[in-house]
Amino acid sequence: MNIRGIRQSLLSLLIEMGRESHPNEFVGLIREQDGIMEEFNLLPGTIGRGDSASLLYDMMPLDTHLAGSAHSHPNGVLHPSDADVRFFPRTGRYHLIIGFPYRKNDWRCFTADGEPCIMDVIP
Repeated sequence: MNIRGIRQSLLSLLIEMGRESHPNEFVGLIREQDGIMEEFNLLPGTIGRGDSASLLYDMMPLDTHLAGSAHSHPNGVLHPSDADVRFFPRTGRYHLIIGFPYRKNDWRCFTADGEPCIMDVIP
């Protein structure tokens, strides 16, 4: 699966979710269709706190279209923590961090090993 970008409407939704969840984090999974990140899934049992968010791996779908994850950093830091780097490989290849103050450019994409990567925004 080669991911070419993220749909603008999905990115806008994730930014709004960060704003609505603040001061707590949110976390969920991103699905792709035809190489574009198109859909966000919240899993049952997901917990968001001020300093972390967690999901139940047992609730993850068996899905070949799972691209990765998205979660927020209410502190505004747009880099993965050590906990994020441990989490990323379990949930896909690409991971978005949405940061305070949740403006259109307050996000970054990372690979499963925590390295920054460029992700195009598709209208």
